[in-house]
Amino acid sequence: MSAVFDVVSAVLFVAGAALAIVAALGLHRFGDTRSRMHAATKPATLGVLCCAAGAALQMESGSLAAKLAVAVVLQFVTAPVGAHLLARSITSADEPRPPTTS
Repeated sequence: MSAVFDVVSAVLFVAGAALAIVAALGLHRFGDTRSRMHAATKPATLGVLCCAAGAALQMESGSLAAKLAVAVVLQFVTAPVGAHLLARSITSADEPRPPTTS
């Protein structure tokens, strides 16, 4: 059973790292602030969840896994709030919106 946990944990770590790379590429490629804000919050939050789940599978103690769960919950709470505050400041600063594609 330990080998199964090791494989699942490795897959979760690789998925989390891939999502972090996607977030970094989005920050580099997107031009406007709103798109960069989206790229910084969505994949990065899911990447933290994947990495924490992979780490929790390797923990032998439930209390250590609970600490990881608290870190994930804090990430899920703070990332959307930070993105919302950034969007409000962009709107109040009258930054021009990018052209629509539709």
